[in-house]
Amino acid sequence: MSREIRDITSSNEKEILSLNITKEQHRFIEPISQCLAEAKEDNRYVPLGLYKNDKAVGFSMYGKFEDQVWLDRFLIDKRFQGTGLGQYFMQKLIEFLKNKFPTNNIYLSVYENNKRAIKLYKKLGFIFINEEDENGEKVMKMK
Repeated sequence: MSREIRDITSSNEKEILSLNITKEQHRFIEPISQCLAEAKEDNRYVPLGLYKNDKAVGFSMYGKFEDQVWLDRFLIDKRFQGTGLGQYFMQKLIEFLKNKFPTNNIYLSVYENNKRAIKLYKKLGFIFINEEDENGEKVMKMK
């Protein structure tokens, strides 16, 4: 079983745009189309496709801002949630970012009521740092 992180290009953009999350999760993350538009407007953002056996199963986006690296977006398609892919790909994304930016801290933000995501982020070594982003999300930093 192959699992990989891929760049999003014109050849796989449509497949990435077809990913869906549950209705309840829409309040926690922007639509993928909006994320891709932001990445086209600001080259500090890099969108990524998450693949299992050559099939898109998730999406992520990171941004590099001076000495901070933000794991800005992360989702697993609703058909693949609860299978361990969320934790697997979060670990791989953290490794990817640590290798690409070894001297930088990794940050993310999360809504306080997104308990499932918070549990995962804490399990992977993120801690709250008593800051909020411009959307009122709580900021977490990799220990």
